[in-house]
Amino acid sequence: MSAHPAAPVADFEEHRPRMFAVAYRMLGSASEAEDTVQDAYLRWSSAADRDAIEHLGAWLAKVVTRLCLNRLTSARARREEYVGPWLPEPVLTGDGTLGPLDSAEQRDSVSMALLVLLERLSPTERAVYVLREAFGYGHREVAGLLGLSEANCRQLHRRAAGRIAASERRFTPDPARLRSLVENFLAAARSGDLARLEGALTADVRYVSDGGGVVNAARRPVEGRDNVARFLLGALRKYVADVPVTLAEVNGAPALVFGGSAVVTVEFTRDGLVGGLRSVVNPQKLEFLRRQLSRSRELSGPS
Repeated sequence: MSAHPAAPVADFEEHRPRMFAVAYRMLGSASEAEDTVQDAYLRWSSAADRDAIEHLGAWLAKVVTRLCLNRLTSARARREEYVGPWLPEPVLTGDGTLGPLDSAEQRDSVSMALLVLLERLSPTERAVYVLREAFGYGHREVAGLLGLSEANCRQLHRRAAGRIAASERRFTPDPARLRSLVENFLAAARSGDLARLEGALTADVRYVSDGGGVVNAARRPVEGRDNVARFLLGALRKYVADVPVTLAEVNGAPALVFGGSAVVTVEFTRDGLVGGLRSVVNPQKLEFLRRQLSRSRELSGPS
């Protein structure tokens, strides 16, 4: 009896970027998204009826969605034991890693702010919302992917969209304006001038840091202009004074990247003040981004 013919890897690789983009939005974790896509490949390559799969993209979307639902269910228990605030894994997006981000809606679909809000949804609500909003699947297609009725999917999407819309959302300026605002904030933070830094922050600014208990980080959000300004100046002096900082597109928006040791995303209000900061310093959550940085350095060659 002849062995099952090897799966043509090129067929799968054509769909890998889209499947990774789906899994990342579902999970908020680049490492888990990679594992999920690899699991989908293993299922496809060992499928006895592989030749009968007419539309590989649709088949993979279904497999990846189901795998993500399983991971989201188990992740909930793990995140309840997580030390300090949990934030999504940052991803450099200027190279198209998460798909095209040409519109404000596309950028918002991978923003730290939205990914944090998606954590409030049930796994099924999150799947419905991501497939519908980020990838434009119709309700009938979503129902087929999730094994639900179309009416149920519509209800889940309405509920999820309502919960997202009811949450406070920060103003998102256009990319050029945003980059300028981030540069101005960095200059204020690095000046060491407390009054200047406070002048860049809203009265109710909120700083959230994710160290996962692995490295030093605030275990609770820091709130208020004076508290956040003092915390930032202290952290800059103590932890990253000699670390090179660059502006890079992270999750669809300019962010501060301190070597491979910290990523800080900044949210602004309409008047250009900083209303929220999120800092990821857990080294395990920066592994994917560090690999991206390494690849970009290799591509750019010696300076």
